Amino acid sequence: MAEIEERDADRHRAKMAKRKAVQDAEIAQKTIEKGLLIVNTGPGKGKSTAAFGLALRMLGHGRRVGVVQFIKGAWHTGEKDAFSLFGDRVAWHTMGEGFTWETQDLKRDIAAAEAAWAKALELMADPTISLVVLDELNIALRYNYLDVEKVVAALQARRPDLHVVITGRNAKPALIEAADLVTEMGSTKHHFAAGVKAQQGIEF
Repeated sequence: MAEIEERDADRHRAKMAKRKAVQDAEIAQKTIEKGLLIVNTGPGKGKSTAAFGLALRMLGHGRRVGVVQFIKGAWHTGEKDAFSLFGDRVAWHTMGEGFTWETQDLKRDIAAAEAAWAKALELMADPTISLVVLDELNIALRYNYLDVEKVVAALQARRPDLHVVITGRNAKPALIEAADLVTEMGSTKHHFAAGVKAQQGIEF
C-alpha cells in the first residue's frame, strides 16, 4: 500500500466528516415507514434474482414471505429448492406453465395467469406475510392475460405494511406510476449472445 502523508490523511478525514454530516442530516429527514410496491423491469438479467434477494433479507429478519411465479412453471429452479428449506416461512406457488411461445395456447395462458393472480391476492391478504414476490407478473400484464387497471387497483388497496415486488420486462406505465421503487435493469453484455446456454445456478 502506498505511503499516505499525514496532511492527506487529515484532508480525507475532514472531507469524510463533512460528507457524513450531510448524509446523517438527510437520513434524519426520512421518517415514513410503509409497505413498498417495487418493480424490477428492463431487458437486463437479474430482475427475479434481486427480488429473491429481498425475500432472503426479509427471512433473515424472521418474517414470512410469499412467492407466486406467473410464467416459469416449466423450469425447476434452484431458488425454489433453496427457499423450501425455510419450511412454512415461505409460501411458494409456481403457477405458470412456461413462456407463451412454449404453450402456444392463449386460453390456457390466460387461465394460468388468472389462477396465479387469485393466489397472489390470497397471499397479500395473509397478515402473517410481510413480502410477496410476484415473479414475471409484468409478462402476464404485457400480453394482456390480466387487466392492468384491476391489478394496480388491488396492489394499491393492499394493507399498508405489506411489501410487494414485481418482476419482468416491459412493465406497464400504470404499474410504474403506482410503484414506490422502479429499477430498470439494462443489458450491456450477455453471455447468451455468445452462444452460452442457460446454466444451473446462474439462470435456474
